[in-house]
Amino acid sequence: MTDYHGRTVVVTGGTGALGQAVVGALLAQGASCVVPYIHAAEAAQFPLKDQVTLVGPVDLVSESDVARVYDGVGALWASIHLAGGFAMTAIGDTKKADILKLLEMNFVTCHLCCVAAVRALRRGGQGGRIVNVAARPALEPRLAAGMAAYGASKAAVVALTEALAEEVAGDGILVNAVAPSIIDTPANRAAMPKAKHEAWPKVDEIAATILFLASPANRVTRGAIVPVYGKS
Repeated sequence: MTDYHGRTVVVTGGTGALGQAVVGALLAQGASCVVPYIHAAEAAQFPLKDQVTLVGPVDLVSESDVARVYDGVGALWASIHLAGGFAMTAIGDTKKADILKLLEMNFVTCHLCCVAAVRALRRGGQGGRIVNVAARPALEPRLAAGMAAYGASKAAVVALTEALAEEVAGDGILVNAVAPSIIDTPANRAAMPKAKHEAWPKVDEIAATILFLASPANRVTRGAIVPVYGKS
């Protein structure tokens, strides 16, 4: 039911820990993956580089760069937006530049890619799928204590997802998002060595949820912000 043979999928943030799991799962289901990158080192170190179409350097806060990615795709089936960033800063230490940086990394990149993806999917005329990544603090704002700007930037992704899902439903484009808690990655384990890592959701588990939402098997779900919390 999640067969992606003959389908092209753009995955932003595809070179990251979650991105590698998502791209790997897509390839296993027969998808053709387009993965934008910003730094040459990302592309060189990406273990799946020979199995995907890498496009770069691409700055996802640049409208022209984003348009270049999607204009070069051809027939698009789905766009999965994993690119983003995190910062934990107490309110008294948060500068305007910090707020704007998080908004750009998490909301602006997602919004620009949604715009370009909708244009590409409408050109194809066959509908399609968009999957964004929010975060648990966006759904449970009290969890954003100590990182309010980050929580707000992800809450913007939630609002975008729900509004866009309504706007493009008539085009057969289903828009959803996942909202992870702390993801079990080497970087997060290093940052929180005493945490209960076994409770964190694994990248392959989150990838499985994303793959369903982005697949033809998802025929009716739109505007959903799906919690992917694992046991945490």
